[in-house]
Amino acid sequence: MNRKETFTPEQKELLALFERINLLKEHFDSNFLSELKRSLPFNELLFDRWEKAKTLGFGEGTSVYDSAHIFGNVQVGKHTWIGPMTILDGSGNLHIGDNCSISASVHIYTHDTVQWAISGGQAPYEYAPTDIGNNCYIGPQTIITKGVTLGEGCIVGANSFVNQSFPNGSKIAGNPAKLIAV
Repeated sequence: MNRKETFTPEQKELLALFERINLLKEHFDSNFLSELKRSLPFNELLFDRWEKAKTLGFGEGTSVYDSAHIFGNVQVGKHTWIGPMTILDGSGNLHIGDNCSISASVHIYTHDTVQWAISGGQAPYEYAPTDIGNNCYIGPQTIITKGVTLGEGCIVGANSFVNQSFPNGSKIAGNPAKLIAV
């Protein structure tokens, strides 16, 4: 007996839907590979990065991957790229300028729960605004903590932990991040 014969009509309908979705994914994969030489997770193929940015009220020409987690008051300028698997925490106000590149898996925070946790839940969460200036590059897997300001034109090396502010034109890297050059 064919396995499909034991399915209810509702299950058969869902199976047909899954088969159509799989055909759609194969179509997208084929087109993206041939035209753009890339393969993306299915959700990234379905949802337009520029439309998501527009829906979030970000600046003209900004794009944000579907896999980005964005919450709170997050303001992003024009022509900024927000990569996949990022976290943008605007619970304490986050501003990212124009022409920035926020690489894959970057986490930018405006709050922490350190005092809350070590006090057994008695102390409040701590919030502080975080600001990324125009024309900044934030390398993959960087973490930026609450209250940090990066001036215009900063470059942050991959895998950095940024827990202090740096002036315009700084080149920083490390854990914790240190000034390499201005």
